[in-house]
Amino acid sequence: MFMTPHDLVIEAKSQIREVDTSEAQGLLGKRVVIDVREYEEYAAGHLPGAINIPRGILEFKIGMVPECARRDGALLIYCRTSGRAALSAVQLQKIGYTNIISMLGGYEAWAKEGRPSETPAPINFE
Repeated sequence: MFMTPHDLVIEAKSQIREVDTSEAQGLLGKRVVIDVREYEEYAAGHLPGAINIPRGILEFKIGMVPECARRDGALLIYCRTSGRAALSAVQLQKIGYTNIISMLGGYEAWAKEGRPSETPAPINFE
């Protein structure tokens, strides 16, 4: 029997630690925050201090980000609603990351609750 994408997310969530947005906000500044959404989503608004590494390239790029070089480093990972973050957390565990927390509800819940957000600074070509 084949699994649906939803089944994969449910399975992933059973293998990771998730926290709600309130607890996640309390972790800001204590963990490296990784946004696994696509850049366009990130640019529209993201958690303060979040680093954007899209889900599709996460396993290939995370080791190149100095803040994420230590596999035992404290990471908080999120996406739009929490599915991509859950799948990402499982994959990062498979490549040796040991201290990952995923944010339940994702950026959608974060923004709906009016929690602080940032947008990237515009690029100045002068």
